[in-house]
Amino acid sequence: MCGRMSALVVHQQFLEVPTRGRGLVNVTPRIAEVVAASGVRTGLCVAFIQHTSASLVIQENADPSVQRDLLHWLDDLAPETRGWEHDAEGPDDMPAHAKSAVTRTSETIPVVEGRLALGTWQGLYLAEHRARPHVRRLVVHVQGC
Repeated sequence: MCGRMSALVVHQQFLEVPTRGRGLVNVTPRIAEVVAASGVRTGLCVAFIQHTSASLVIQENADPSVQRDLLHWLDDLAPETRGWEHDAEGPDDMPAHAKSAVTRTSETIPVVEGRLALGTWQGLYLAEHRARPHVRRLVVHVQGC
């Protein structure tokens, strides 16, 4: 807990995350490193993705079938075969934007005792919605004392 004399710390770092194409990339360890480097013991960590065809999700980290089912559900929700008007970069272009619209561009996680306060079965994932590999950019903002 922060005391009255505790100095507020604000720390930001950019991360580049390579993807292999459609799928989830566990970014929890990289975000945890940023939190550790910040020196914040009590506060908040905000991870923000600077893209409109990829997103961030907090999801189960123990059973990979949860992640596979989530990706299948997103594919069912926004299929490439829908006949989208926007297809400037190929048939996966607009479905990727639609998937990002129903997921999140940022996640806020409490920092407790210098660590991300994720639950036992939670991890933070970058969801790549495009078919081909990309390098995605995250802004990680840690604030607290």
